[in-house]
Amino acid sequence: MAQRDVALVIHDGVQALDVAGPLDVFAAANGFLSGDEQYRCLLVSRQTAPLRSSNGMRMMADLSFEGACRPFHTVLVAGGPGLPDRAPDDAMSDWLRNWGTKAARYGSICNGTFALGHAGLIDGRTVTTHWQSSAQLAVRFPAARVEQDRIYVRDDRLVTSAGVTAGIDLTLALVGEDHGTALSLACAKGLVVVAQRQGGQSQFSPLLLPLGDTATPLGKVQAYVTERIGEAYPVERLAEIAGVSPRTVARLFVRDLGMTPHEFVEGVRIDYARKLLEATERPMKMVAFECGFGTPDQMRSAFQRRLGVSPLRYRESFARQE
Repeated sequence: MAQRDVALVIHDGVQALDVAGPLDVFAAANGFLSGDEQYRCLLVSRQTAPLRSSNGMRMMADLSFEGACRPFHTVLVAGGPGLPDRAPDDAMSDWLRNWGTKAARYGSICNGTFALGHAGLIDGRTVTTHWQSSAQLAVRFPAARVEQDRIYVRDDRLVTSAGVTAGIDLTLALVGEDHGTALSLACAKGLVVVAQRQGGQSQFSPLLLPLGDTATPLGKVQAYVTERIGEAYPVERLAEIAGVSPRTVARLFVRDLGMTPHEFVEGVRIDYARKLLEATERPMKMVAFECGFGTPDQMRSAFQRRLGVSPLRYRESFARQE
């Protein structure tokens, strides 16, 4: 086995960035390395015939599963938009069980975690995936511990990452493990990406689900709060809006939405604040007041707790440019 052989598993409908991102990081690292320290990246698939990625680009594997029956230093499965709903690929599962687990480390990019799940490799392990697929992953593989807000997760030799460009974050971390943070930082600078992204996936996804039926107690509360975000909402007020007791409204929130009334109200405030931060240049004090936080400090605390970033950092990252 070459010291740094990397196998990247691809398939029909693969996300092209899940392939190109990690490959470019390893290639950038090779520019600073020599000899046995370099990475040799190979695409592995069911067969070596051309396949088409989700964006229409064609790519071809270097090795079939049959031709890749040997250990690798690193094995990663690339994701794809259709992967969560696709039937298990028995050939891929067999290869991952037989050879993926023999690697020094193995894992996935984006929702390639589903392929690991079909191979039985995430039971009892902590993993992550794209925020749009995390709930489905948790239902499909209940024995796995799904971290919905992580950019990437390392659980012993198993590594998994969030969606698309998070594969770059993960690969930079792997290069850092192999050769030190200085090289990882040099690669990040060359690729014009951050070496370590601040915050988790929540800053890219809405905190709340679409509103429910406004004829139901919870639907009445959701509609009322989202239309009058600046008001105060103790649980007694929410119960009054819903037409039920405080105990009942608290129970309904936990049972039907998986959150407390306070978490719901805070989520509405944060999502509305995000829209203002993205679309306007209003001062932080005004944004906090309009969203019902009261003070910028309270808004900052909620953003750090729920999104892992400050309102200022969020605005710098997502403000719309004219």
